[in-house]
Amino acid sequence: MKYVIGVDLGTSAVKTVLVDPQGKVAFEHSESYPLSRPQPNWSEQNPEDWVKGTLVSLRRLIEVSGIDPSQVDGLSFSGQMHGLVLVDKEGQVLRPAILWNDTRTTAQCRRIEKTLGAKLIEVARNRALEGFTLPKILWVQENEPEVLSQAYQFLLPKDYVRLRLTGDYAMDYSDAAGTLLLDVGSKTWSAEIAEAFELPLSLCPRLVESFEQTGTLLPDIAEASGLLSSTKVFAGGADNACGALGAGILGEGRTMCSIGTSGVVLSYESNKDLNLEGKVHFFNHGEKDAYYIMGVTLAAGHSLTWFKETFATDKSFDELLSGVASIPAGSSGLLFTPYIVGERTPHPDANIRGSFIGMDSGHTLTHFTRSVLEGITFSLRESIEIVRDSGKEITEIIAIGGGAKNEAWLQIQADIFNASIVKLESEQGPAMGAAMLAAYGSGWFTSLSACAEAFIRPADVYKPDPKQAAIYDGLFNLYQEVYGQTRELNNKLAAYRQ
Repeated sequence: MKYVIGVDLGTSAVKTVLVDPQGKVAFEHSESYPLSRPQPNWSEQNPEDWVKGTLVSLRRLIEVSGIDPSQVDGLSFSGQMHGLVLVDKEGQVLRPAILWNDTRTTAQCRRIEKTLGAKLIEVARNRALEGFTLPKILWVQENEPEVLSQAYQFLLPKDYVRLRLTGDYAMDYSDAAGTLLLDVGSKTWSAEIAEAFELPLSLCPRLVESFEQTGTLLPDIAEASGLLSSTKVFAGGADNACGALGAGILGEGRTMCSIGTSGVVLSYESNKDLNLEGKVHFFNHGEKDAYYIMGVTLAAGHSLTWFKETFATDKSFDELLSGVASIPAGSSGLLFTPYIVGERTPHPDANIRGSFIGMDSGHTLTHFTRSVLEGITFSLRESIEIVRDSGKEITEIIAIGGGAKNEAWLQIQADIFNASIVKLESEQGPAMGAAMLAAYGSGWFTSLSACAEAFIRPADVYKPDPKQAAIYDGLFNLYQEVYGQTRELNNKLAAYRQ
């Protein structure tokens, strides 16, 4: 029996999965690592924690499974997007990594917009947002010029881990698309954008396909991980691109909704010239010469975690959600907006903050819990409506992530999206997508689509209830009014936040 390994480098932990040729996950293991918030709006990690966690997870995966290391054909990666890792010529990290959820770069975003104007959307296909990589590079340029002067190249999180495992500097197109330095349509680094900010193009690593082999394991890494030094290593992809692969989003009209810390609506796109004027993200896919449209809710699962940790610390998530199905649609007039760390789609606003509207003395903890689920889902519907407005018909959506683990929430998604929600038999999200890249790269399948057919199987389908969907249509219209009504007030309240 042969296997491949998918390594998913997340914000809070690294997850490894051992997958056989039928797509069955034989074993999996996770290792957590800390997140640092040294100042308000900052979010950083030590890249060495990713490497240590990955090696421990790989070793335990091999030990627990009991397989011979020679049975592993290869491994590949999925990684948290946008995070900035600066390394010198020896590959040494120059400062802590600045993560995707770091929002210190508002001034740099305005600088990018002023400097590039319409060229930004024309070339990079995405708006300048605090989470992206170029604003982070410019922040270092302005605040830590001595660090940038020492930088040989910048890497994204999974690319740094792969560098440490193989010694190879590279970045795949799906992750590069989230930097604002890639010409997304031509699949080349944009000299025009780099020169506009006096950045040498040599700062950008070599570009590769997600399924391309980028080396084998270094001898000391092989020993530490329990694998052979001959184990093939493939480039991997951005977490959302890998999540799409793991959900089978490999054809026109295929759409998924992923709810983790953040929430994502993603739809396959083959037209490289599609321009949605920055309303949603437009990125390169893990499949060659394919793309995807993506909308993001910054605090999706994070909103539920915040709510539980703040108001129900004594309950497990299962206990917290146990009664939400008995609460009527609309939570008896209670509406939640999940802007607790700002918002991304359709409001790229780092300063907006969340709210509960319509509270009365009859509302219980369960009402509030359901309203949080509904508010998260309303936010994700805003992205779905943008995709629909681009001409796509969305009648079926693959659900992955934490939002796919609760039946009541799956039904809420079906009713709010007014589409059938498909739950997969084995939902491993980005880790499965990474394993698929390794399987295809190793020659197990003739295409990623063929790999998806073998690996991915639906388990349940949740269909929308017409009456519930009609109620939610009305509430969605109200939800859309909240942002405009509260934006000015939120800006005034910002002066009082400490």
